[in-house]
Amino acid sequence: MTIGIRGMGLIGGSFEKAFAAAGHEVLDLKGASKDEISRCELVIVCLPPLMVAPWIIEHAGDFAAGALVTDAAGVKGVVCAALEKTVKGASWTYVGGHPMAGKERSGYANSDATLYRGASMIFTPFAGTPEQVIERLKEIFAEIGFARFVVTTPAHHDEMIAYTSQLAHVVSSAYVRDPLARTHLGFSAGSYQDMTRVATVDPDIWTDLFLANKNGLESVLSRLIDRLNGYLAALRADDAAALRGLLAEGRATKNAVK
Repeated sequence: MTIGIRGMGLIGGSFEKAFAAAGHEVLDLKGASKDEISRCELVIVCLPPLMVAPWIIEHAGDFAAGALVTDAAGVKGVVCAALEKTVKGASWTYVGGHPMAGKERSGYANSDATLYRGASMIFTPFAGTPEQVIERLKEIFAEIGFARFVVTTPAHHDEMIAYTSQLAHVVSSAYVRDPLARTHLGFSAGSYQDMTRVATVDPDIWTDLFLANKNGLESVLSRLIDRLNGYLAALRADDAAALRGLLAEGRATKNAVK
């Protein structure tokens, strides 16, 4: 099939390489003509989140009848809300998408045809989207290695991503900003590397992601701060029983949700 990709950074570039390796024709849609866009059976928009809907709206008349259009934005609420009127009654179908894969380094130079092997792909269809459309998307994305598919609402997607992804980036960034980080060599091993791995992300992209999901991120960040204050209070009180209880609860939770 012919697949068009708009946005050739880490994610879009990895889609390009993966689908080309799977035998599909892949077109870079940057500056593409209407004729080029209309050739695509699948269009994947891999632009920053606030640019996704405007690009799709601009090219709404260029997509072929029956084409599938999706995106890779890390937030879905603002994107889907902005597109709802445009896609209603269109001859093509839009389904929100979010590949759960990435690297600490962005840009096409870091893209990789194997990036999506074993990864999850999340879809956030509008109500009434035909089930066969979702199944077709699953088939297509399974070809490049996606091993798990989740179908949910934009609101639930954003709530979960605030916890599983965005909160981790906030914590990593805050953690590495401690003055002791500058002299950690010789004192750090796996725990330090795990905690700081995602602190090198693109500040512009992640600022947009955080603000686009402000309510979801604020909620999980507030809950984390409350929990951290529990550890701090136990330390200040020399309360070994309280500390032991907090650590035991964390261990039990982790073991229960592997």
